[in-house]
Amino acid sequence: MQRRSFGLAAVVITIVGAAGCGSSDPADSGSSSSGGDKTTQVKVGIIPIIDVAPLYLGQKKGFFSSRGIELEMVSAQGGAAIIPGVVSDQFQFGFSNTTSLMIAQVKGVPIKSVVNGAASNGKVGADVTGVAVKKDSAIKSAKDLAGHTVAVNTLQNIGSTTVRESVRKAGGDPSKVTFVEMPFDQMPAALDGGRVDAAWMGDPAMTIAKAQGARVVASPFAETDPKLTVATYFTSTQLAKQKPDLVKKFAAAMSESLQYATDHPDEARQILTTYTKLSGDVLNKVTLPSWPAEIDMASLQKLASLGETDGLFDGKKPDLNALFS
Repeated sequence: MQRRSFGLAAVVITIVGAAGCGSSDPADSGSSSSGGDKTTQVKVGIIPIIDVAPLYLGQKKGFFSSRGIELEMVSAQGGAAIIPGVVSDQFQFGFSNTTSLMIAQVKGVPIKSVVNGAASNGKVGADVTGVAVKKDSAIKSAKDLAGHTVAVNTLQNIGSTTVRESVRKAGGDPSKVTFVEMPFDQMPAALDGGRVDAAWMGDPAMTIAKAQGARVVASPFAETDPKLTVATYFTSTQLAKQKPDLVKKFAAAMSESLQYATDHPDEARQILTTYTKLSGDVLNKVTLPSWPAEIDMASLQKLASLGETDGLFDGKKPDLNALFS
């Protein structure tokens, strides 16, 4: 897991400017005909993390090709590249955490979620992300994080918002938590070396940290909502209007992929070896997210409310129905 959440502030002007730069007829340039069957080439901007396993699994199983879609996955560092890439038609679809999509929407970025991506597995102590501390740390629970430094991969996003909620629910003061921005892959060493008091991370960073003796004291996603919709696949509003059939087919193929991954977790785990460096013991120990086909709107309403409390939306409210329905 290299990136699960990502900031947008530095690229807002670029994104909005790119909104008018897309092709007049998205995805047509990638269409070809063979034997009378039309195949549309579709690029999907993704982060090469565990969460997107169903996409690769669905490609392997033919769920997309059976609907006339030829997939090409394009790896990016995070939403700072994926969101403007989708808006400018560099990608027809993209993968992003839901808080980043909300932030983009209130800033006027023309995007729309089309199908679910990943969710919390609801297991406190064994969720896809957690806050870990050193074995001998005095921090025993989320409440104790107040007054300490917590590493997150991006400030003012889904990580810090849900960590604050864990602290709040445990009876602590979330305003007294100091967040430090740091790439996930650097967190185990920073935690072990005492450069931060705690770190919010997922696999494989969490598995590495645990091997160094770290222990989990909070599960922010599950503690915020056990059915929390963490990420979705999205497109530009332009493509949604101009190519509704393509969007419908992609969403249907992705929904079938999510269901297959849910029903065949061993295959979902094995597909990780095709696009990540995971293997061996680490592959067998990583925690898988939940992959429901449906977006949980109640959990997104809660996440949006927390985002408002944390000031993520500059005093505005994201239109969840327009963005996710």
